[in-house]
Amino acid sequence: MQQRIYELFQRSIEAKMQVGEALTAPLEQAAQLLAQALLDERKILVCGNGHSSALAQILVSCLLDRYEKERPSLPAIWLGSTMLSYTAMVTESHHAEVYAKPIRALGQPGDVLIMISSSGNASNLVQAATAAHERGLSIIALTGRDGGDISSLLDVNDINLCAAINSRTRIHEIHLLCLYCLCDLIDHHLFGVE
Repeated sequence: MQQRIYELFQRSIEAKMQVGEALTAPLEQAAQLLAQALLDERKILVCGNGHSSALAQILVSCLLDRYEKERPSLPAIWLGSTMLSYTAMVTESHHAEVYAKPIRALGQPGDVLIMISSSGNASNLVQAATAAHERGLSIIALTGRDGGDISSLLDVNDINLCAAINSRTRIHEIHLLCLYCLCDLIDHHLFGVE
């Protein structure tokens, strides 16, 4: 068992190192986009399904509360936070619109949508990307494998942070690290936090 545990740690580290260099430049661009949106008094909308939804909640909590050090709260909304609305839309067979509808209601030009998906193929996230573009939002997509359908929808103002590996578990681990990197870079840029 201990050997297997060590191997799991090793696999995680190796996966991060495998994609780390490729993600450096787009992570920097994403952090700059988010910092500028926040300086312009815009907000960050975040969504994902399953494990990716949990990662979305982690990011929003870090922005609303704090990351490593105390600082003012930053405007971020987890789009899955209203269970009543979510279950109503799913019940009415509008699952593909579960994120698009709140984006249309809440999104304003200059806001940023962060979408998290290990496959990049979920229909509700594809619809969310379309709605975001209709409302003038920029998109930061955290994807895996080949980026899926979402990557083909991104335009020149959008950023794809693609963990180009095939293990869903490793993709989620890399996405969490990317989100923490973004939090660190935002805090450093806006507040000079070291």
